[in-house]
Amino acid sequence: MKKLINRPEDLVREELEGMALAHPELLRVNLEPAYVVRRDAPVAGKVALVSGGGSGHEPMHAGFVGPGMLDAACPGAVFTSPTPDQIVEATKAVSSGKGVLHIVKNYTGDVLNFEMAADLARGEGIEVEAVIIADDVAVKDSLYTAGRRGVGATVVAEKVAGAAAAEKRTLSEVAAVCRKVQAQGRSMGMALTSCTVPHVGKPTFDLPAEEMEIGIGIHGEPGRSRMKLKSAAEITGILAAAILDDLPFRRGDEVLAFVNGMGGTPLIELYVVFRELSRICEGRGVRIARSLVGSYVTSLEMAGCSLTLVRLDEELARLWDAPVKTAGLRWGT
Repeated sequence: MKKLINRPEDLVREELEGMALAHPELLRVNLEPAYVVRRDAPVAGKVALVSGGGSGHEPMHAGFVGPGMLDAACPGAVFTSPTPDQIVEATKAVSSGKGVLHIVKNYTGDVLNFEMAADLARGEGIEVEAVIIADDVAVKDSLYTAGRRGVGATVVAEKVAGAAAAEKRTLSEVAAVCRKVQAQGRSMGMALTSCTVPHVGKPTFDLPAEEMEIGIGIHGEPGRSRMKLKSAAEITGILAAAILDDLPFRRGDEVLAFVNGMGGTPLIELYVVFRELSRICEGRGVRIARSLVGSYVTSLEMAGCSLTLVRLDEELARLWDAPVKTAGLRWGT
C-alpha cells in the first residue's frame, strides 16, 4: 500500500484539520464529534442543508459545504456511515429556526443513523425533513443497501437544494426540489481497478488487468457484470443505455450530464467519455443542456467512472446555474 498518509487511524481527523487550514474563509471544522459547517453558520432566515457519509469519497460531502450548497457535512470513517451524534450536533450547529433538510444517500447505515439523528433533533425542537437519494440503476439491493444506491445525483441534489435554500424558500419547498432531482436522476458506474482502504491495507476486491466491473458501487460493491476490458465508446454505451432506458429518458428531454471520476481516472479520459455520452444522447434525441465533468464522488484511488443524467426543467436549470462557493464546486461568485 502506497498512500500519502501518516497513521491510518488518524487519516480522517488530519484531513479535516487540513481542510480547516486550507479553507478558513469557507468552513469551520469540529473534531469531537466530527462535522464541517460553513463559516457563517447558522444563516438567519434560511433552511439549513446537512449531508454526510463515509470518508473516501471526497470532495463529497465536506467539499460541498459553503454558500449555495451544504450548510454542514458529517464525515464518517472511511466507507463508514457517520454516527447519530455527529449528525445531531451538525444539525444543531446550522439550525436557524427555519428547519433543516437532511440529504441522505441510500446506504443502510446512513439511512438508519440519519433517521435516529432526525428524531433526536426533533426532540430538541428542530424541524427536520429528509430526502433519500437512490439513483444507481446498476443493482437493486447490494452489500450496503436495501434498494438502489445513492451516487452521482447526490451532488446535483445538494447543489439545487442549496440554491433553493439560498432563496429563503420554506423547508417543504427545498425538500420538494431535492425530491425532484431524485425522481429525475439516474446513474451508473464502472471500475477499471479496485481501491485500498487504508486500515485494511490491501485492495478491496481482485480485478485482473484485462477485466473491468460494470455497475460497481462507490465502496467497491459488486456490479452487474465483470467482463473483458472494452473501449471508452463501448463502456460509455453500456452505461448510457442502462441509464437512458431506466427513467426512461425520451426524445426532446433536456438533461444535465455528469461524468464523474472515481478517484484514479485522469480528466483526459473523462472528457473522452463525455464525448461519447454526447454522441449517444444526440442519437436518442436527448439534449445535454448542462454538464459537469470531474472527480466529485470518488472511491479513494479507484480507476473508473460513473455517468449521471438528470432530466431538467426550467427550475432545476436555473437553480443549477445559481452561484455556489465551496471547496469542491464553485461558479458565479
